[in-house]
Amino acid sequence: MRLTTRLQVFILVALCAAPIACDAQQQRSFRDREPTIPPPSITEYKPESTLVVPENEVPRARFPLVDIHGHPPTLDNLETIESVVAEMDRLNIGVMVQARPSSGQRLRSQIEAVREAGYEDRFVFFASLDLENVDLGSGLKIARQLEEDIEAGAVGIGEISKAFGLYHTKMDGSRLAMDDPELDIVWETAARLNIPVFVHTADPPEFFETLDFTNERWLELAIFENRRFMDRDRFPSFDELMEERNRMLMKHPNTTWILAHMGWHAADLARLGKIFDAHPNVLGEIGAVLYDLGRQPRFAASFFTKYKDRILFGKDSFQPDEYPYFFRVLETADEYFDYYRDYHAFWKLYGMDLTDEVLRALYYENAQRIIPGLPTATLPGVMP
Repeated sequence: MRLTTRLQVFILVALCAAPIACDAQQQRSFRDREPTIPPPSITEYKPESTLVVPENEVPRARFPLVDIHGHPPTLDNLETIESVVAEMDRLNIGVMVQARPSSGQRLRSQIEAVREAGYEDRFVFFASLDLENVDLGSGLKIARQLEEDIEAGAVGIGEISKAFGLYHTKMDGSRLAMDDPELDIVWETAARLNIPVFVHTADPPEFFETLDFTNERWLELAIFENRRFMDRDRFPSFDELMEERNRMLMKHPNTTWILAHMGWHAADLARLGKIFDAHPNVLGEIGAVLYDLGRQPRFAASFFTKYKDRILFGKDSFQPDEYPYFFRVLETADEYFDYYRDYHAFWKLYGMDLTDEVLRALYYENAQRIIPGLPTATLPGVMP
């Protein structure tokens, strides 16, 4: 090719590419433009949707449910008990598990108060564990207290808080790992007593990641300093905690485990599915992860259908006006509606439209299967 021809080709290519380069440059400049009026802060910007779609509010659960992750006030007086029961009736909560930490006299006083009030068919109690300053022989002591609490009327262990793995220390000052062998006797005792262990491990993975403007939970972490676990000199990583937990599960295949908050894997359900596949003695509960389930309704619905015998209903904090958001996500096919706490999630929710078969398993059947002596008067029936 002659020089002039090559030059002509080069010029032609350059001329053709110039508009593309200009367009790309223009797009970048559009993205980088600053608002011409003062912008709102992230907490002030609350756009109101103009989308018009069907709306199906769900004030009551379709079926009576067991709230496995109940945190009502301390149930030690008639006034409190009756006020909680009134809200439960309004929401169609048949039985609530009191998972607020209680053991010994604090546990017994609540059980007795509920019985005296005549509401023993509406509440069951999990016993808490004292996991601070664990030393040689602590496991046996904890197991003995657990047996006393079960004898007093408790039907499970929990909620074991995130302090287990993050904050609890041994007598020598070192961090208490979740798979510490000193606690093996406790989990073996739970298996022997045929009671579930309800454990909250870590917090959302975003709480352990760099706090920058790409972090999905930036606003929450900016507001709540005590939810930041990025400092590796003070806290283990999220994955380190998950590995400790999984080793604990593996060591105790005869113990029934309930992973609070879906093990914090609601944003990665395939990861949770692998845990379910590897450990048939493990279940998950959905407290405080609605924001993740509601942004992936089709995949979440297929997951709940596949693992319908492995998932439990739980709400976490006892805020009665928040329960209908759970019912709407689980029971309807509604689209693009608000979540109840904007600092948890700035996105909208969508309904999973679960079948009645899956809802029954989620709401009460799975709880009936794993909790010994669960009251049945307010529930549709006892599983065979």
